[in-house]
Amino acid sequence: MNAKLLELMVCPICCGRLEADRVTGELICQVDAVAYPVNDGIPVLLPEQGRPLNAVDTP
Repeated sequence: MNAKLLELMVCPICCGRLEADRVTGELICQVDAVAYPVNDGIPVLLPEQGRPLNAVDTP
């Protein structure tokens, strides 16, 4: 994910900063503990498409 684009994207729930997880290929919101998928290089930033993070996923 391009760093400049990542700076512009925000979580659709809280408008907080997103982090790219290069291992899973998802965008992570630490505040809401939600991971958003990236399909073919296109982030899917729909609240209903977010995957809740569990204790295993969080650092």
